[in-house]
Amino acid sequence: MHRTLLPSRAVGPIAAALLGGGVALVGAAALGKLGEKTTIIREEVAPNSIAPAAFQTGRRESINAIYRASAPGVVHIETTTRVAQQDDPFFGNPFGAAQTQRALGSGFVIDKAGHIVTNYHVVEGATSVEVSFSNNESMKAKVVGKDPATDIAVLKVKAPSRALKPLTLGDSSAVRVGDQVIAIGNPLGYDRSVTSGIVSAVQRSITAPNQVSTIGHVIQTDAALNHGNSGGPLLNANGEVIGVNAQIAPSSSNANIGIGFAIPIDTVKQITSALIDHGKVEHAFLGIEAKAIDPQIAQIFHLPSNHGLMLARVIKGTGAAEAGLKAGTTEVVVEGESWPAGGDLIVKADGRTMKSIDNLRDVIADKKPGSSLKLELYRGANKMTVTVKLGRQPASPR
Repeated sequence: MHRTLLPSRAVGPIAAALLGGGVALVGAAALGKLGEKTTIIREEVAPNSIAPAAFQTGRRESINAIYRASAPGVVHIETTTRVAQQDDPFFGNPFGAAQTQRALGSGFVIDKAGHIVTNYHVVEGATSVEVSFSNNESMKAKVVGKDPATDIAVLKVKAPSRALKPLTLGDSSAVRVGDQVIAIGNPLGYDRSVTSGIVSAVQRSITAPNQVSTIGHVIQTDAALNHGNSGGPLLNANGEVIGVNAQIAPSSSNANIGIGFAIPIDTVKQITSALIDHGKVEHAFLGIEAKAIDPQIAQIFHLPSNHGLMLARVIKGTGAAEAGLKAGTTEVVVEGESWPAGGDLIVKADGRTMKSIDNLRDVIADKKPGSSLKLELYRGANKMTVTVKLGRQPASPR
């Protein structure tokens, strides 16, 4: 079978959130409890000093030129997984037989030491991993580390440095809507296929494979992505990697419909560095579900601030619960959208103004389990400061 791009389970902007650590913080279980309608994610204004990449300007790199330069650094990944067979209704499974499944994905070289980036879900549960290069040379790969909270994994191969073509990593914070991009991967097993398109949106959020976390700052593209593209690079017009292709929007055909998602390379850089150094990443965890307000909602609910995060749920046994944070006690529907009324309204975290879930997610991403987070909030009309000791993100939904 082909290793699929995970169907996105959080295609639109997410307002209800289960906040944990790293950059992957919102679980699927957090959605729908108080309504699946969401507030609008606002695109950040581009600094004047950053010119958007485009094939027609700047270095004028053609798609062919980018492909020829980058394809040698893109690898074809084949994994083997042993899955226990179900018992025969008459004879059972006396020999403990297991079925072998093979799956395909993509990845790309990031250094001369032989490290390769791919998606966590490409190698999840694999008993063996094999990669092949553009010269058809195939070799075993070792899983250095993997992080289900961000859907990133790092492999390593023993290959001569001269045989490795590391791709240049770009800056995903510089990506703007309308930038032209290309994707290289192995869709449906067709080696090193290239597709092109544009950046359709930025600052999207998608659910991570662990179903606990949400990956933020995700890039949406209409470049054709299909099963087997997972783990491959999304490159800008200068041939720099700006994301790792990870998910497609769900459809009845389970194939590309022009809505694909790539994990931003700035996130990937942080995670791969930790995986190479330590083999794992530990994410801090706050333990709340919250929803960002706007001035209109603040006026309707007579809130003391026109920005902030309304608490919808405080998870038992977490730092948020131990610090005494209060969730909303009443669900109020405004124009078809549910809001948690009667709970705390967080307006600042470590001095940073909270205008979106991403704001809080980014603050927590810089923390480690056991560290403290200072929250400024309103409880009714009373302004308070609460210090929360962050926990460790759980491996599965609570």
